[in-house]
Amino acid sequence: MPLLLPSILGLLALMMTACGDMAKLPVSAGTGPDPQLPPPSETLFPTVNIAPATGWPSGEKPDAVQGTEVTAFADGLDHPRWLHVLPNGDVLVAETNRPPKEAGGLRAWIMGWFMERAGAGGKSANRITLLRDTDGDGVADERSTFLEGLNSPFGMALVGNEFFVANTDAVVRFPYREGQTWITAPGETLVELPAGPINRHWTKSLIASPDGDKLYVGVGSNSNVGENGLENEEGRAAIWEIDPATGEHRVFASGLRNPVGLAWQPESGELWVAVNERDELGSDLVPDYMTSVEEGGFYGWPYSYYGQHVDERVEPQKPDLVASALVPDYALGPHTASLGLTAAEGNDLPERFSDGMFVGQHGSWNRKPRSGYKVIFVPFEQGMPAGEPIDVLTGFVNADEKAQGRPVGVAIDRQGGLLVADDVGNVIWRVSGSGG
Repeated sequence: MPLLLPSILGLLALMMTACGDMAKLPVSAGTGPDPQLPPPSETLFPTVNIAPATGWPSGEKPDAVQGTEVTAFADGLDHPRWLHVLPNGDVLVAETNRPPKEAGGLRAWIMGWFMERAGAGGKSANRITLLRDTDGDGVADERSTFLEGLNSPFGMALVGNEFFVANTDAVVRFPYREGQTWITAPGETLVELPAGPINRHWTKSLIASPDGDKLYVGVGSNSNVGENGLENEEGRAAIWEIDPATGEHRVFASGLRNPVGLAWQPESGELWVAVNERDELGSDLVPDYMTSVEEGGFYGWPYSYYGQHVDERVEPQKPDLVASALVPDYALGPHTASLGLTAAEGNDLPERFSDGMFVGQHGSWNRKPRSGYKVIFVPFEQGMPAGEPIDVLTGFVNADEKAQGRPVGVAIDRQGGLLVADDVGNVIWRVSGSGG
């Protein structure tokens, strides 16, 4: 029987690929301040439609929106996921992957198989690399290992002379001086984060408040909708607020299935987050979203989605809590896997990109046809989204339906270029105004 197990599991995986539903609405219907939310469409097997990862052929690159150009800022990386730009212009990239395979039985094994096809397999490099563009030509000409020996690192933040890293299981603090290219001092654990043997959403995003007084960490759920037991969701599906001096912390906002990208909106001063919503309710549900974060706010997970739309798969329900669920500000399309988020402030792209948010959409696995696999821009007016999103970087899926790349983290560099971490292409792309 052990010899037959891989074949049996592979057959089950192929059955899942062949089953599932088709979207009845375009992605645009699930986008904007008032998305369409049709009735759920559950199937015996979940819809699985992943673009197998192949990487970029030599000389190829994504397609940039008119009025801009895209170049490779750095390549030859190992699963680059997240970015942080230091005040002196140095660019830090977390080369990271999920921890060793999670517990969870047959279902977890099958989903892990699909994720590997999508480029999420392999051992984590567990390091942060520093990239430096010494001559200002938009290409990094120096690189060094800034930190190594980490544990599936993701979010990064600098407060004064202290550099913080959000590993999958803890926020760790290191001493830092401007211009240094590596840190050899041992890290100090500031606060432990939920992890454990399941650790479904392993990435932990991190941002400091503009005054450096607080840190905010995005902690994703341990399941799709609580199927691994709500006792395993303690402290998860939430944004934590942490005192960087003492490690004291609290849940700042909750009911956010997988809060990933965190950004400050310059005009309002509010914290915004990109949230990866739930799966397996059909190709048209549920839209991922971005929203301003209300202190103490509850956003529905797992009991409801997009405000007070009850998810009947979750038992027991909590109607009193659902009654308080907040409606997100802006939908980003169903299953787009919207992860990266950064404010437009300081970019050198054309004027129409001067006020808003850039979003890195990693791409769907639970929708037919696929959604995401691109970088978009959502324009803002007076601190809020205003208008339809604009495609900024596309072409990540080729004509053979293979993923040449998948965008994740986004950031604005000191010269005004938009940096995009591509964890399948192993490249950091840089989008600038034409001729910039």
